[in-house]
Amino acid sequence: MSIKPTVPTEPTKPTEQTETDDSFHVFDTTLRDGAQREGINLTVADKLAIARYLDEFGVGFIEGGWPGANPRDTEFFARARQEIDFRNAQLVAFGATRRPGAKASEDPQVKALVESGAPVVTLVAKSHDRHVELALRTTLDENLAMVADTVSYLREQGRRVFVDCEHFFDGYRANPAYAKAVVRAAAEAGADVVVLCDTNGGMLPAQIQAVVSTVLTDTGARLGIHTQDDTGCAVANTLAAVDAGATHVQCTANGYGERVGNANLFPVVAALELKYGRKVLPAGALAEMTRISHAIAEVVNLAPSTHQPYVGVSAFAHKAGLHASAIKVDPDLYQHIAPERVGNSMRMLVSDMAGRASIELKGKELGIDLGGDRDLVGRVVGRVKERELRGYTYEAADASFELLLREEAEGRVRGYFRTESWRAIVEDRPDGTHANEATVKLWAKGERIVATAEGNGPVNALDRAMRVGLERIYPQLAKLQLVDYKVRILEGRQGTESTTRVLITTGDGETEWATVGVAENVISASWQALEDAYTYGLLKAGVEPAE
Repeated sequence: MSIKPTVPTEPTKPTEQTETDDSFHVFDTTLRDGAQREGINLTVADKLAIARYLDEFGVGFIEGGWPGANPRDTEFFARARQEIDFRNAQLVAFGATRRPGAKASEDPQVKALVESGAPVVTLVAKSHDRHVELALRTTLDENLAMVADTVSYLREQGRRVFVDCEHFFDGYRANPAYAKAVVRAAAEAGADVVVLCDTNGGMLPAQIQAVVSTVLTDTGARLGIHTQDDTGCAVANTLAAVDAGATHVQCTANGYGERVGNANLFPVVAALELKYGRKVLPAGALAEMTRISHAIAEVVNLAPSTHQPYVGVSAFAHKAGLHASAIKVDPDLYQHIAPERVGNSMRMLVSDMAGRASIELKGKELGIDLGGDRDLVGRVVGRVKERELRGYTYEAADASFELLLREEAEGRVRGYFRTESWRAIVEDRPDGTHANEATVKLWAKGERIVATAEGNGPVNALDRAMRVGLERIYPQLAKLQLVDYKVRILEGRQGTESTTRVLITTGDGETEWATVGVAENVISASWQALEDAYTYGLLKAGVEPAE
């Protein structure tokens, strides 16, 4: 989207802006540059889904790929024109300047850019003299002609043109006069924006700001910025370029990209909106940022980064008792923004570092009013610290903690069922196969239940046996399914005698919850976590305890 340009001298003092326009661009290149990340392999359907999310978020431009370079990108542009009604974004086709010695009007890959139907084209151009001579194998003057000819031709075809100056900062260091000549050639031929690219990702914020400021003064061109994150400075470098006068930022969702990635779209946009006071998204879109980030992560099949700024589940999580005490007075004392502004929420982590304030705030988060009962809070703190000393952890097991908290607050255990005994058998067979069988003996609503089941492992067999025994009495359990299972051997003992911690994530198709178990063997620890998972599922479903 777009804004009226302002270059803040003090980013902490926002400027007032009320509407978006074309004077500032948020340009997303997840579908092209982001797709170059190791482990990402997008189908056309994936690209269409991500494009819809980005348009919903409100970016101004979505770079869809390189039409003509591969069948997938060509198909994407054809389908995007028919299947997506863009409300906020314009679709951008990416390609290169014409070949040396050719005419832009006759170059097949330039024609493919026109045939894509995209209203905007981004051209990559060489701006480093050594790349021109060694990679393109042409002269510096011919490279300038290639830029000017291709931009002019695309403008004649009614396309808006942005030019990415590849390796600009390295080229500027080697030959500043030629790097600036490429910028001028693009701008004078009709490019709306000339983007300075830190292709190798080696620049630092002060260097970026100095170069962008000088190039802006010397060329008068409208400048954009494209940064890689090889020094961990891509977001900072992008904002430094904005401080220097760049009015076009290129980013990728969640920072996806080649090597260690690109400038992350979400921290850049949040900084522009919340720190610079710049209006770059439609009204209300910023509050959807966490959801959009996680949805795109699901499409690319990568787990969302828990510690990503603004949108990570740990971005507003507090563990230390000192922090909790301050947050109880005023959340702003340890949070730079209200998490709701970006669609996230504050979380209190319960651990052996927890104090009374942590427990009270966590209770409030879970909807349990502790009523200022100091004795109750003290008992909970004591139990948490004692159990964590034995290996339990409640940071990632909110459901188990809530059961503990309710047990202390209500003075009773949630008695949906009681375990008499369980047994798991693993049988090695002569043909090399294995058989896993479990038998559980339970009591529920005054009835003794004995159930046996097989599974693909001893824990899976126990889970199935518990279902066989309890679903008849509690049909709500039929919706539950194990989503994730983690085992950790705790420090302090040796080998097979070590204490084991198991974390289980369970879902009901709508939400998920995590439970923990600790024992000297993995099956016993798993059983504890399964008991908590089923108990919490029944509690969440509103079932009244049987005992």
